[in-house]
Amino acid sequence: MQNIVIDQSIEESIKEALKQNNATLVAHYYVSADLQTLAEETGGIVSDSLEMARFGQNSDAGTIIVAGVKFMGETAKILSPEKRVLVLDEKATCSLDLSCPIKEFSEFCDLNPDHEVVVYANTSAEVKARADWVVTSGSALKVVQKLHSEGKKVLWAPDKHLGHYVQSMTGVEMLMWDGACIVHEEFKAEGLKRLMELHPEAGILVHPESPKEVIALADVVGSTTQLINAVSSRPETTFIVATDNGIFHKMKEIAPQKKLIEAPTMGEGADCESCAHCNWMAMNSLEKCLETLNTGQNEILIDSEVIDRAKHSIQRLLDFTK
Repeated sequence: MQNIVIDQSIEESIKEALKQNNATLVAHYYVSADLQTLAEETGGIVSDSLEMARFGQNSDAGTIIVAGVKFMGETAKILSPEKRVLVLDEKATCSLDLSCPIKEFSEFCDLNPDHEVVVYANTSAEVKARADWVVTSGSALKVVQKLHSEGKKVLWAPDKHLGHYVQSMTGVEMLMWDGACIVHEEFKAEGLKRLMELHPEAGILVHPESPKEVIALADVVGSTTQLINAVSSRPETTFIVATDNGIFHKMKEIAPQKKLIEAPTMGEGADCESCAHCNWMAMNSLEKCLETLNTGQNEILIDSEVIDRAKHSIQRLLDFTK
């Protein structure tokens, strides 16, 4: 890595460093607006975790800089093992990933060998390698419906709320791992009902990692990309949004005329109505991006055998969703 020291804005320094290091910046919808803007200005992408990885795979860049959390860097490395993949902070992780350690998960799978193992993208490389399928929140329903049509039983991990949503929509027999996203689990149905009374004209957009009581109130249940698309495609002029508030940057960008309201995560008497932002996503910053480019730190390294097995599970999804 070449050390870029230029008397200019940090954004311009990062742009220069990206060029010097033949690197592309991919950012998740939940990181800060300045990182999202920079990714797009430099020819990178702002998207969900799998599309971030796929973009890096198809890029001519030899280095992928991932503004997100660790499992997103791992997914990028799995699809591009020949490339250098760097995250902005190696301590930025995910509660779903942490809730599903490979040893315990592998034992759970071994106890249920007659089940197809389906894991959410928010998991470690090792868990992905143990799975038969890796799915996203946008593809989970279709994959599980396919397995159901083939008469297969499903072992699902790690998000129980997304799992219960998929089960309720498909009727598939599913063994459920007990994990949850610390951001989405905090959305409150009673608070959302009160907010809906104040804004009866609003469309309700909910990510399926949310509790079932919140999902039941939704007009649209979908992935980050699906919720963003809903803001521009649906006729409502006001939306109440139940997902990480980092998504509001892209929503405002594509539909500046729409009014966006955060769904409540806090009870009565709290300091804020909604505190829906992942602390690990908040660990990403422009300063860390430049430091990572200059030092080459926080590189994602994965055993080649794990990469091969995890790539197979991901490729099944990519082939299925073509």
